[in-house]
Amino acid sequence: MQRKPFTEEQNMFREAFRAFLHKEVVPHQERWLEAGIVDREVFRKAGENGFLLCWADERDGGLGLRDFRYEQIMIEELALIGETGFAMNLHNRIVGPYIDRFGSDEQKQRFLPGCISGETILGVAMTEPDAGSDLAGMRATAQDRGDHFILNGSKTYITNGMLGDLFVVAAKSDPSNPRAIGLFLVERGMEGFSRGRKLKKMGQRSQDTAELFFENVVVPRANVLGDETRGFHYLMQGLAEERLQAGTRCVAAAQYAFGLTLDFIRERKVFGQALSQYQNTRFEMAQMSTEIDLAQVYVDRCVEEHNAGRLTPEDAARLKLFASELQGRVVDKGVQFHGGAGYMDEYPISRAYTDARVTRIFAGSSEIMKEIIARSLDLK
Repeated sequence: MQRKPFTEEQNMFREAFRAFLHKEVVPHQERWLEAGIVDREVFRKAGENGFLLCWADERDGGLGLRDFRYEQIMIEELALIGETGFAMNLHNRIVGPYIDRFGSDEQKQRFLPGCISGETILGVAMTEPDAGSDLAGMRATAQDRGDHFILNGSKTYITNGMLGDLFVVAAKSDPSNPRAIGLFLVERGMEGFSRGRKLKKMGQRSQDTAELFFENVVVPRANVLGDETRGFHYLMQGLAEERLQAGTRCVAAAQYAFGLTLDFIRERKVFGQALSQYQNTRFEMAQMSTEIDLAQVYVDRCVEEHNAGRLTPEDAARLKLFASELQGRVVDKGVQFHGGAGYMDEYPISRAYTDARVTRIFAGSSEIMKEIIARSLDLK
């Protein structure tokens, strides 16, 4: 089905970003996979071309493009080349907005220009070894010492963990109130801040994921985002968009895996005829194509609602749940149709399969999405 959610300017933006990816990303993908990390330079190149923090105000060096469709375009195009290591959307629309929404003018002026240019790479540190979605179980602490805080604790599964220069770190700020969480801007080189292992993962192997450690890190009050007790509230504000981003990527990644499979079954011969000529293959492909198209319509509708400020947590959860489960089904069918070749890492469908598994976990697992949706149904 023809999509019509984009303006002429946005279609030109898509073409420019696609050209950027084929010049600066595609030639390096194999090397990044082997290294387990992307080059810092790709962030700088993206910044030079205006692809980082597009929403930022022009006074800070941004383009002032707050329409989510610009980010949607970049998420989709990255997925359509099978790129999972270059964590642009985390930098752009998960971490950066914390500074935009809750940062002071001084913090914006100090940090945003480097984030826009790609000199400063962003990360967010919430998850701990014993506390994932349950923020109340967080153990990291930040003790108020007047003009600074003393930060202690550890974080794990942190994207951009090795590359990152500036992290939004969540920590408990009031021992008497378990929901009092602060968000602290921790900079590369701060004494007591260190990185542990670059973690080995099932998929998304070129995306650097690491452990972070904080031992008596002195965080100036000037590096506190907003009210140091309202971090939980701040974190919740970004969840609907984070799930919109996840759902957007899952549908585009499903389309990518579908395309890989379509190409393969047209060429693969079984008992003298193309695999694409067998009824089971045709019916399965027809089913997947239908589901992907329907999911894309819902993505575009959620983007429209988000731009209007009306996207609800429940609708975002529905998108994230359905899209991630759909991606899982599509990549699984893709491997099956590839046969033994699908299990070989040299075939992109194998990587698409392992890359997809985490999407039913991050940004809230499928089970948590179901619980959020169920709560909206007034079940007795």
